[in-house]
Amino acid sequence: MPIRRDLLKGMASVTLAGLPFTRLTAGERPADPAGPLPLHALPGKKPLIRRSFRPPNLETPLEYFNELYTPNDAFFVRYHLAAIAQPDPRTWRLRIGGDAAGSPRELTLAELQSDFEQVEVSAVNQCSGNRRALFEPRTPGVQWGYGAMGNARWRGVRLRDLLDRVGVRKGALEVVCNGADTGVLPGTPDFMKSIPVDKARDGRTLVAVAMNGEPLPHWHGAPARLVVPGWTATYWVKHLTTIDVVTQPFDGYWMKTAYRVPSEAFPAAARFASQHTAANTPVTSVVVNSLITNVTAGQRFSAGADIKVAGIAWDAGSGIRTVEVSVDGGQQWHAAGLGEDAGGYSWRQWHHVFRPARPGSHRLMARATSRAGETQRTTLVANPGGYHHNLIQALDIEVG
Repeated sequence: MPIRRDLLKGMASVTLAGLPFTRLTAGERPADPAGPLPLHALPGKKPLIRRSFRPPNLETPLEYFNELYTPNDAFFVRYHLAAIAQPDPRTWRLRIGGDAAGSPRELTLAELQSDFEQVEVSAVNQCSGNRRALFEPRTPGVQWGYGAMGNARWRGVRLRDLLDRVGVRKGALEVVCNGADTGVLPGTPDFMKSIPVDKARDGRTLVAVAMNGEPLPHWHGAPARLVVPGWTATYWVKHLTTIDVVTQPFDGYWMKTAYRVPSEAFPAAARFASQHTAANTPVTSVVVNSLITNVTAGQRFSAGADIKVAGIAWDAGSGIRTVEVSVDGGQQWHAAGLGEDAGGYSWRQWHHVFRPARPGSHRLMARATSRAGETQRTTLVANPGGYHHNLIQALDIEVG
């Protein structure tokens, strides 16, 4: 049954490229996207920052990013389609087939949990459009601030093991995944995504049934979802129903038209060869990034006291090599201390302590460098979808 009672009714909406999109009023679009915004609590969730109600899109407040793992009830919520299914785990089935599958079959949740090795991976799940509200000029889409992401321990079955169970024929090119959520308006494209066979066979790509040690919550894809570590959340299909191994590039709307960037805009990102064109290419792997989590813009501190600046940094999987902090607007940089290394796909906590030499305004900045040598950008890569915002963050504090 689609969940609709818990969504606000009667809000004005507009159609964007044939898709339902909730209009936010001017009062809900402050200059600082991390500033005060309406909060809303979905069933089973803490109050989160409201970006739209139908479909529900809510981001995690900054305070929860001071933890290594984002609590399930504070984890951001992202849907493209408004008719959200709530599959019954007792009757749910996962169908695996396609023209490149040797022996198509259906699996129950119990079979997923008992017939295959259960593995766990720590990984950041980040919306491709995280920080879209920081783009100037504005780009269409959900106007996310900093919180369309979270870090969790995901547990489930390797997708590779499921593919081996059905057998993959020669010529397999992509693996197409579909979820149970659907559109309300006639003709709304079904949300289906494909990934290259090689990425599907990576032992860290999972069909997950648990999150942070608990059964996968409804708002995060129960009873099973795809987890694609290192790639943006658009590929992490929720409420999985089918997995098809195919021999031709999948041409659904969410691959062929949406979630694409100019071909050479992000050379460090993973290449999805079968979906690549001379003009544009799919958004794939996340770009290196960092975030100050314990200090907010305009915060006041006492003169003569130490100030601790802390945050998180992450990339597509190589891991974080360094985080540097500047307390003078980028004139000098200091190495930050790094916290626990929970694996390359997890974010890495960092911290730096300093004592201001004078009262007044101070500009704090943080930049991360990955073990692959990728460093946060100093200039924004403009693109029509507002993807991959990873400018070095800067915020001003007051000392006095």
